Amino acid sequence: MKFKKITALFMAAAVFGMAGLTACSSQSGGQDSSSAGQSSQEDASTESGDLLAQIQEQGEIIIAMEGTWAPWTYHDENDELVGFDVEVGRQIAEALGVEATFVEGEWDGLLAGLDAGRYDIMINGVDVTEERSDAYDFSDPYAYDRTAVIVSGDNTDITAMEDLDGKRTANTISSTYAEVAEQYGAEVTGVDDLNQTFELLLSGRIDATLNAEVTYYDYMEAHPDANIKIACLDPQATEVAIPFRKGEETASLREAVDRALADMRESGTLTELSEKYFGTDITQAE
Repeated sequence: MKFKKITALFMAAAVFGMAGLTACSSQSGGQDSSSAGQSSQEDASTESGDLLAQIQEQGEIIIAMEGTWAPWTYHDENDELVGFDVEVGRQIAEALGVEATFVEGEWDGLLAGLDAGRYDIMINGVDVTEERSDAYDFSDPYAYDRTAVIVSGDNTDITAMEDLDGKRTANTISSTYAEVAEQYGAEVTGVDDLNQTFELLLSGRIDATLNAEVTYYDYMEAHPDANIKIACLDPQATEVAIPFRKGEETASLREAVDRALADMRESGTLTELSEKYFGTDITQAE
């Protein structure tokens, strides 16, 4: 009799325990399901929403640039990030009603980061090329770039673009300047930044380097005794613009950036910034 009573008690406790566990499991499962559903909805909203709306909701736009390419993007004597593109980026952010957050990196990784969505836009003196236009959507041009062939002061072998054939040059591998050098038959050595390029040139390990004409003048202002010169200029000026990931996600952002650039051009701000950093106006097509 006693045994039956004990068995009955154990069975009742087990049933009660199972009911409790079932209730807890059901309640917990309901919360997890709701959270998962909400998370899925947020993910779907992020994927289907446009980038401009996301940027304005977050209150910041993430802008990629090198930070080592004066006078486009560089650090001043106080180690502050400054430059033509830095100020253009801040003006765009202000027009969008958000803060500008700058992320610095080596050139080769900037476009990859843009592809991966780590950055919203890239502002870094990016030349528009046919190959890049296949991969990215671009803003309207906000500057125009003339490519200079820079050589040592005593170099007499290079006086025209065609003389690059068979010569050694150096640039970041995916830059427009490297592409131009290769088109003219040069053997291009890959480097990380502009400083390494000039080190190779001054040490005689390369015959020439290609870069923006204004970059040469900026370098000479900082290094007036450097034994280098411009051998020739590429007669074709290239357009400088802001690349975006292709797709509907970036369409409204691109339109907003174009409006901001148009306002900067109309107000004279682009010209003022160009003259401040380059000593001349590079924002005009001619």
